[in-house]
Amino acid sequence: MAREVLAETETTSLEGMLVKKKGTASARSWILIDSDVNETVMDIDKYAIMHRVQIHARDLRILDPLLSYPSTILGRERAIVLNLEHIKAIVTAEEVLLRDPWDDNVIPVVEELRRRLPVVNANDVETGEEDESPFEFRALEVFLEAICSFHAARTTELETDAYPALDELTSKISSRNLDRVRKLKSAMTRLTARVQKVRDELERLLDDDDDMADLYLSRKLSSGSPVSGSGAAGWFLGSPTIGSKISRASRASVITVHGDENDVEELEMLLEAYFMQIDGTLNKLTSLREYIDDTEDYINIQLDNHRNQLIQLELFLSSGTVCMSIYALVTGIFGMNIPYTWNDDHGYMFKWVVIVSGAFSAVLFLLIVFYARFKGLVGS
Repeated sequence: MAREVLAETETTSLEGMLVKKKGTASARSWILIDSDVNETVMDIDKYAIMHRVQIHARDLRILDPLLSYPSTILGRERAIVLNLEHIKAIVTAEEVLLRDPWDDNVIPVVEELRRRLPVVNANDVETGEEDESPFEFRALEVFLEAICSFHAARTTELETDAYPALDELTSKISSRNLDRVRKLKSAMTRLTARVQKVRDELERLLDDDDDMADLYLSRKLSSGSPVSGSGAAGWFLGSPTIGSKISRASRASVITVHGDENDVEELEMLLEAYFMQIDGTLNKLTSLREYIDDTEDYINIQLDNHRNQLIQLELFLSSGTVCMSIYALVTGIFGMNIPYTWNDDHGYMFKWVVIVSGAFSAVLFLLIVFYARFKGLVGS
């Protein structure tokens, strides 16, 4: 798509999708999807988003990819702010703003939003049932399912690579296999930390009913809370008005709220389902870590055995060298070319010198070995 740099914001149409661009240096690519699956891809700055969804700069800063924020789900008065790794989104009662829609990991999420955001009528002969969940819960479910499936797929890939590599390492200890396992362990540690952050965030929400109640945006709209939208309706001319949004959100929320503003059972069931899924993924990673630890223990035992064998071999060689040195000393003494009177007519002594010195060296070697075994320096 060709871009034209204009002083004013312009709107173009491409394959049925409205594309809005702003020629500002701080603009970011977002996709806006409403309840009717009308899509708008925009390059807008943070101030326009803050004005649109009524959130503070600190909340929007959570979605900045340049800042390292953990996985977070925040409920605000008019929006839900989600930072689930590559999924960075803002959900209102009628719209979803998703960042970086052209990212390879985000494209499947956009496709799933197109499929599941529309309300399915009971007259639909294909399904025969109506989706009574509020708009924000349908969007939240798509995001949670996407991040849980993403981590489950990464875990499966890691298991597929790790278990054969560990088995190969136990059968053959080599530098190549050790380096391969080291890289897999590093990848597992990073993935475990990411999964743990998502799990902790879901657990935090489940432990606090007030935080879960903050995510009921349709309920808050239907309760008659005032909405300041003087500039919101003019932010994008093709989007519905705030009044029509409140009306549709009110009708959708009547089905699920039943007049009880403290009822969070529906959201709790939704979060529990994905909490169990992400917890299962974390359990797989924990089992993999335990398998790696067991393999490391086995490798350390094997290395200790090899080390002990080398120590024993070195001890034997050193003992033999000492004993042979003594034998060579005797040989050197009697081999000196110096005339001695006692050497005359005593040729038979050569045989006894050789026998006695050899026997002495052998006995000394055996004594050293027995002493080392007695002290536990070598194995039996």
